[in-house]
Amino acid sequence: MWAAIDAYCERTSSFFWGEPANAISNLAFLLAAFVMWRRSAGLPMARAMCLTLTAIGAGSFLFHTHANGLTAGLDVAPILGFILIYVFAATRDLLGWRGLWPWGAILAFFPYAAATVPIFAWIGVPGSSAGYAPIPILILGYAVAIGRKAPGTGKGLAIGAVLLLTSLAFRTLDMPLCTAFPRGTHFLWHLLNAIMLGWLIEVYRRHLLAGPGAGG
Repeated sequence: MWAAIDAYCERTSSFFWGEPANAISNLAFLLAAFVMWRRSAGLPMARAMCLTLTAIGAGSFLFHTHANGLTAGLDVAPILGFILIYVFAATRDLLGWRGLWPWGAILAFFPYAAATVPIFAWIGVPGSSAGYAPIPILILGYAVAIGRKAPGTGKGLAIGAVLLLTSLAFRTLDMPLCTAFPRGTHFLWHLLNAIMLGWLIEVYRRHLLAGPGAGG
């Protein structure tokens, strides 16, 4: 649990500032959370996403300053939390599926991830990036389903999926490009992810404020 982890190009030592760009770039998550918190008054689920977004920034900062098994868990857990909250909210409030459907969507995420992550690893998505690869596909699935009755929301989700694919590319290229870019590209994963997560909250907020039956 306490053994040091050296998984990113930028890390050259086990000191606190061993990954300065990867650590400082987590401020983007806090900024996105702050902006969206102010924009999400009266929307409890959006506010929950903002709090989870704050936890993502804090957990990632701890991991990139104290890289070990414990902080790795603190890094990953809020990301999973955000995914599950958004799946619940998108199913209930964007698709309009009430009752047990949102809870069923949360439960269905786990076999979906278990089935697809090995596929992405098999086709060559390296390391832990394969664990994130199913998420843009999931977002696109919601975009298609929701876009039939709310094209604006569907387009917004599709933009989020493209942002995530772009940020995932920078995450994946961190080690392969390390010789050419000693700073690495992982910090760009943080910056783009912060924009993407804030955008997904904004898409949700706009949909709710547009009211039932809005097709924008």
